[in-house]
Amino acid sequence: MGEQTNREIAAGPDAEPMIVDTMGGRMHVHWDEAAHATPNGQLVFFAEFLATAGVFDAWVDACPLVHRGGNTSDKRDVLGTLVLAVLAGHRRYSHVTALRGDAVAAQALGMKRTVSEDTVRRSLLQIDAVASEAWMRPALMNSVRDALATPWIMDIDASIKPLYGRQEGAELGYNPHKRGRPSHVLHTFWVSTLRLVLDVQVSPGNQHTSLHAREGLGRLLDELDGCRPVLVRGDCGYGNQGVLAVLEQRAQPYLLRLRQTKNAKRLVTRLAGRSDWGQADAQGCQAIESELRLDAWSRTRRVVVVRRRIRDDVVNAPRKDQQQLRLPIADVAVLDAHQMWEYTILVTNAPYPLDSIAQLYRDRGDCENGFDELKNQWGLGGFTTQDITRCQTTARIGALVYNWWSWYCRAAHPQGRLEAVTSRPLLLAAVGTSASHAGGTRLYLTPLHAMTQTIRALVGNIRKALQHVRQLAEQSPKLDRWRALLRYICAQIVPSKLPRITHDLLVASGVIAVFRLKTVYRAE
Repeated sequence: MGEQTNREIAAGPDAEPMIVDTMGGRMHVHWDEAAHATPNGQLVFFAEFLATAGVFDAWVDACPLVHRGGNTSDKRDVLGTLVLAVLAGHRRYSHVTALRGDAVAAQALGMKRTVSEDTVRRSLLQIDAVASEAWMRPALMNSVRDALATPWIMDIDASIKPLYGRQEGAELGYNPHKRGRPSHVLHTFWVSTLRLVLDVQVSPGNQHTSLHAREGLGRLLDELDGCRPVLVRGDCGYGNQGVLAVLEQRAQPYLLRLRQTKNAKRLVTRLAGRSDWGQADAQGCQAIESELRLDAWSRTRRVVVVRRRIRDDVVNAPRKDQQQLRLPIADVAVLDAHQMWEYTILVTNAPYPLDSIAQLYRDRGDCENGFDELKNQWGLGGFTTQDITRCQTTARIGALVYNWWSWYCRAAHPQGRLEAVTSRPLLLAAVGTSASHAGGTRLYLTPLHAMTQTIRALVGNIRKALQHVRQLAEQSPKLDRWRALLRYICAQIVPSKLPRITHDLLVASGVIAVFRLKTVYRAE
């Protein structure tokens, strides 16, 4: 009753309700600007997750941002506002305005208040490129490293971010969807099996080739000494001498696809008529092994050619502009003139059996789904400014928040991943109203999701993981809580009673996948 009285006083004694006639009847609308409410009431559980692990506080303390002057905002408020924007799926600084009145979320992250978009933009301008890299790269590595004890795969990919202004680094380069449009390039290094980001490198639009990601790849592998991936995968942009040399110097197994060069086409033509292709699997894929030395290569390397027969309806369908061109193979008399094959050419130094390559090749699609989620659901290329340094900083901040949220969702649902379109309504969205009394805060949550019981079960799993970490911390005060939390989550994902994982088990379980080279030839 006291809370309601305070609200009536704040609204004013002469406040008249607004009478609104709706299709469901008349409603009396009262404005209550004094109450603290949030549309993301379940953020408090995520804040508890970060607080128990201590990663958010450590990240804020390590930030090189130093404000000078009396009328400035605390760096915790700046970084917390940006984290809230990323969690909400924002892509522009102007969207931060929607968070200005969310005092409940600010309190959950230990902030005094949420700041404006101009404050966030000006604050990030004070962090130079060297300081930003020294701050964000270790934070990204620490968010993943303790989970890399089991065999894992690194994927590399370059994503194009079109630009519409005069930003630094807005150069003309490879842009398949908006040709002639300046862009930035996001070179992303990815933990495939867990869908986590190791690093994001923002480059000008004309630096889309693997040449500009080669140095970052080598540096990242050196930092991962002791927990390197069992395989490095990349598309045709990475199957060249420069990247191969970086990997072979470090004795790193790789699986990369090749471009449609003349020598590669000659190899397919030579192998197409042979009779020793492997037996077709359940998906109709056959594989054959050979050796190849391209003109730019320093030596001969092992290649695997995978082919799959094209259905008749696909053969006769007209080719769209963005589909792969179908090239003919001449002088192959043993094949049917109306038979078409889809060929994939892969170069590898990994000792995986030939009959597993086709399945590994098909598993590539899961990696593409992860990159699509980062770009379209998490706004990895958002928060664009005039200088490329701030674009680099915000890209890595977005990747870091994505990693934290991925671990949070895994604690809630160890059986499988939850993408943002599913996890945000389940584990974030709920109307929350807070009331303060006697130095404490009481939060009332009203879920708007139909699966209320499922939400409570997921939150219960999260709190069970946090309770496990707290109990360990009581026994060992110097415990690394983040490491203990990741070990608990990984144990829920992969039971500890499983036998030692070998390469054969990795292949059999479909953990390892192959990047796809889609080259379709027509036999005549």
